[in-house]
Amino acid sequence: MSDYISADLLSTATALKALANENRLQILHWLSDPEQHFPPQEDGDLVRDGVCVGFITEKIGLRQPTVTNHMRVLQEAGLVTSKKIKNWVFYKLVRSRADAILADTARLWEEPE
Repeated sequence: MSDYISADLLSTATALKALANENRLQILHWLSDPEQHFPPQEDGDLVRDGVCVGFITEKIGLRQPTVTNHMRVLQEAGLVTSKKIKNWVFYKLVRSRADAILADTARLWEEPE
C-alpha cells in the first residue's frame, strides 16, 4: 500500500469517526440546509457565514462546551469551517468534503476491475 493511499484512508477514517457520533451527524444534517433548520440570525448570513454556535447549542440541547467540542472534531475532520463574527463562532458545512468522504467510503467496497 502506498503512502498516498494510507494518508487517504487515514483521512477517511478520521472523518468516519467524526460521523460516528449521533449528535455530530445531526448537526451536519442541520448544517446541510441551515435555512430550513435555523431561524435568521442577527449577525451573519446562515448560508454565507454559517450557523452561530449558540443556535446549534440551543437546538441540540447540549451544553455549549460539549457542542464546541463536537464542532472541533468536525472541523479537524474537515467537515465544517468556522468563522468568528463579533463574539460568536459560526460553522458551515464543507459539502465537498462530505461528498468526498461518502465517495471514498463507497470505493472501499468496489470490485477490482
